[in-house]
Amino acid sequence: MEEAIRTVLVDDDKSSLLTLKSLLEKNFTQVRIIGTAMTVKEAVTLIDESKPRMVFLDVNLPDGEGFDVMERVTYRNFQVIFVTAYDKYAVRAFEFSALHYIVKPATVDGLKTAFDRYKDVKDEDIADRLSVLKESLKGGHEKIIIPSSVGLNIVKLGDVVRLEADDVYTTFYLSSGQKFVASRSLNNYEKILEDLPFSRVHSKHLINLVYVKRYMRGKGGSVIMEDNSEVEVSVRKKADFLEKLKSFARFV
Repeated sequence: MEEAIRTVLVDDDKSSLLTLKSLLEKNFTQVRIIGTAMTVKEAVTLIDESKPRMVFLDVNLPDGEGFDVMERVTYRNFQVIFVTAYDKYAVRAFEFSALHYIVKPATVDGLKTAFDRYKDVKDEDIADRLSVLKESLKGGHEKIIIPSSVGLNIVKLGDVVRLEADDVYTTFYLSSGQKFVASRSLNNYEKILEDLPFSRVHSKHLINLVYVKRYMRGKGGSVIMEDNSEVEVSVRKKADFLEKLKSFARFV
């Protein structure tokens, strides 16, 4: 029999807390809720005393932030799933940091996604992920954390030349010649990089416009990148890519 996941819930909104508790108890039998808290102070005491395996942690609390809880606890051997009010930039920040999160109001589908990620990522030091999250929430996107089957890779976005789809995985190609395989789809990365100088030029390719060296004409054509890789441009993506490239080039 699967060992119960000892879980703590932290949220200053009583209604949200009760909704989350009810959804977990009804739909996730592996979870055993061992306590709830509504403030940073209560949460720190509860976590240190009860030593949970999982904590659902609201980002905004009346006496501080969820990040304050993470910094003050002495017991750290647990996975955290942040709870955030919907904001596409906040959600993107969590994607950059590879931290688990759910969006209020909690839903069964949202919780299932969070649990899938919980099972995929094992016992990494959370400090680097929190650092990337805080940077992203402030509007900076200098780094992205790439989760893989063996751990996490922290990469500067400016070093990413291109991304290539491989079924449900994505390969990152860096300017150094390194490459990393991420355990998430290219569609996922297209969404979180949409406001940055990246362009989806093909169903299999997302490129960094900073590294485009040459466009080769053709039905769809192809792009030569600074690392001399050649990337096919699909006919369907051609017009959008060229428009983005022209717009980007005017500002560099």
